[in-house]
Amino acid sequence: MSDYVVPVLLAGAALYALARRKDVYAALTDGAAEGLKTVWRIFPSLVALLTAVYMFRASGALDSLTAWCAPALGWLGVPPETAGIMLVRPISGSAALAVAGEVMAAHGPDSTVGRTAAVMLGCSETTFYTVAVYFGAARIRRTRHTIPAALVADVTGFLAAAWTVKLFFPE
Repeated sequence: MSDYVVPVLLAGAALYALARRKDVYAALTDGAAEGLKTVWRIFPSLVALLTAVYMFRASGALDSLTAWCAPALGWLGVPPETAGIMLVRPISGSAALAVAGEVMAAHGPDSTVGRTAAVMLGCSETTFYTVAVYFGAARIRRTRHTIPAALVADVTGFLAAAWTVKLFFPE
């Protein structure tokens, strides 16, 4: 059944447009052209953001910052090994996935640390990437309270992830 959901929706949308005497192909190509214009507008922001993330990891700054945060995280009940995920996730999902992969390779996916890493990836957002894409597409330059509120939500999600894993998977 689930294999047919997308084809049925696409066919239904096309039939609905044809019934209303709309040119489906023209609408499709117009949408694709507008999508390419959006990509062209946000591309510089994405390149700068991804370059900064890779420079941050390659320079060793991520490892230093992780070591610095470890005592406070331990006090809060968050596995210190997940500090790298917490620092990188708001910036880049792929970098956070790479850090989580390293954490799981070192500790195992069924360990408390591995489970916490997985839940952290699922309960947080790539805040700066999302702001760059959506605000860039909408041509919004001033983010005002968006980034601080989103970062507070990320921290809340990280803490909730660690505490939830401890609650449901006690050692």
